[in-house]
Amino acid sequence: MSNNKPEGEDTLPAKPAPPAEQAPSVATALSAENAPTPGSDETQVHKKTPLILKILAILLILATILAVPVLVLLIITMVMEHEQVTSDLGIATFVIAVVLILILLVSAVLGCVLGVNLLRNRRRNAQRIAELLIVATILAIVCEFMLDGASPAILSYLVRLAILIAIAVYIDPVLLQERKVQRKLRDMETREEAEDGTLGRDSSGKGYIKLDFFNIFWIFVICSIIGVVLETIYYAVVVGGYEDRAGLLYGPFSPIYGFGAVLMTIALNRLYKKPLIVIFFLSALIGGGFEYVVSWFLQFAFGITAWDYTGTFLSIDGRTNGIYMFFWGVLGCIWIKFMLPYILKFVNLIPWNWRYSLTTVCAVLMIANGVLTLGAYDSWYKRKAGEPASNALEEFCDAHYDDTFMQDRFQTMTIDPSKVTRT
Repeated sequence: MSNNKPEGEDTLPAKPAPPAEQAPSVATALSAENAPTPGSDETQVHKKTPLILKILAILLILATILAVPVLVLLIITMVMEHEQVTSDLGIATFVIAVVLILILLVSAVLGCVLGVNLLRNRRRNAQRIAELLIVATILAIVCEFMLDGASPAILSYLVRLAILIAIAVYIDPVLLQERKVQRKLRDMETREEAEDGTLGRDSSGKGYIKLDFFNIFWIFVICSIIGVVLETIYYAVVVGGYEDRAGLLYGPFSPIYGFGAVLMTIALNRLYKKPLIVIFFLSALIGGGFEYVVSWFLQFAFGITAWDYTGTFLSIDGRTNGIYMFFWGVLGCIWIKFMLPYILKFVNLIPWNWRYSLTTVCAVLMIANGVLTLGAYDSWYKRKAGEPASNALEEFCDAHYDDTFMQDRFQTMTIDPSKVTRT
């Protein structure tokens, strides 16, 4: 059968492919070329675990083998002799001591799991476990301060915290892939996103932002400053005059607002499209609960009363009340619905090539500021209780942050040594 097509018909241009079928961009091609194949583990990104991580993994497993039996035996002993222990230490101290031991027990088990994942080069799993261990270490530091104050054990926790943060950052498979394959290309792309204020957005659409260390840290810093500004303006308008509302020794930072914003962001990140009433009630509960916990910690660890809402509307032990929970609800709505996009765009003004180094330096300074502040609280308590300094940190704090300095810096706080949980 003859072909009756007009001459040249075979050379007519083909119908343009729909957008989904167009040739991928250079960025997409490079990402696809270097991404792990379907069903493969993230070990395809980096096939060998560095020797230092293998050694650390083995040490973590050995530490678990040694620590778990001791901690379990200690818990059993404390439970069996709880009547004697509580009569000697008090119920609150006993409970905090048990919580600390449980945290250490869970940390030991997680450390073993982390070691196994490092040996098997399961980077994604190892990163998540390292992040859990970071949280557990911070909780252990809080308990340690409530039991023994600025004891030498705090230093070991800080070293552990630094190592865990380094592990979490180093083994992140996404960061590793960026470092190895896409550094220059990502530089070009992220500059564009930073200019648009979209860098750091959750591309999956499940949440508003990526809950990574960079975003979380700068949310903490910015909201700590905003909190001081709001508190200062509120006091000037309602009471009149000026009162220092900072919560750290150095800088205009109020950590309760920083941590509150971080908690709200983590809890509500996937709910940012929900109705305002849902955001309001969740923010009120998170803010009020966090305010209660911070007040309780300061009182039982150092005998400090930072605020007292006794006698106010819906007061809960004087640590929080209905009025401030309402304010937390309003702040949560404003934060999630309106401020977060602008904060993200503001953070994106940090140049991409400075981003990690600047964040690391600022994070170290902020951690040092926080630890020094807790040390100053502890020395303040010991001076009021008539106890001498027992280590170099306390001697330093006694010399540089005496009672006059502390009362002038933390003008909203009063201290009563009889309220602490220590013996």
